[in-house]
Amino acid sequence: MGRPKAWLPFGPERLLQRVVRIVQSVVAPVVVVAGPEQPVPSLPEDIRLLRDQEEHLGPLAGLSIGLSALQDEVDAAFVSACDVPLLVPEFVRLLVDRLDDHDAVVVCDGRHDHSVVAVYRTRLADRASRLVAAGQLRLRTLLDQCNVRRVGLDEVKTVDPDLRSLQNINTMEEYRDALLRAGLGPGSRSSGNG
Repeated sequence: MGRPKAWLPFGPERLLQRVVRIVQSVVAPVVVVAGPEQPVPSLPEDIRLLRDQEEHLGPLAGLSIGLSALQDEVDAAFVSACDVPLLVPEFVRLLVDRLDDHDAVVVCDGRHDHSVVAVYRTRLADRASRLVAAGQLRLRTLLDQCNVRRVGLDEVKTVDPDLRSLQNINTMEEYRDALLRAGLGPGSRSSGNG
């Protein structure tokens, strides 16, 4: 996109602040994992900010750090990228509720797993760390080694009919569309949700 997504304005807050607020309305504690030198918008005092050890290792490295930090406090964690501003709290609850005895819960759209808006057991921290150390940086590799529950789109639509929670922002057009859908721009198509 050419701009740091975490800092994109989204109504009165930045993208990261919005996602943290929505997630925090459902689960606690909340940790944010950022790059080693990545500037981050101000966050509530009870949010822990953690740092990747190296730049550009991707979401698996961040997942490993976040799960490690939470291991002594919770059995599982909802994980989200910062670029899903239309995240619906009921979506988060749905994934958490579907965990049962699985290692992870991801949404599968029939072709792809949505692995960066998912629930992972914190006990996977060491496994994720070993994969990163071995240079295997894909979340898919971790999921292939786990007992994963896949939730289909029909089930997601029971709590998120427009699949807003799965809509991330990678282009300025997607950013503008998300603002409109959240009711934050001229000609918006929605009264907002969160």
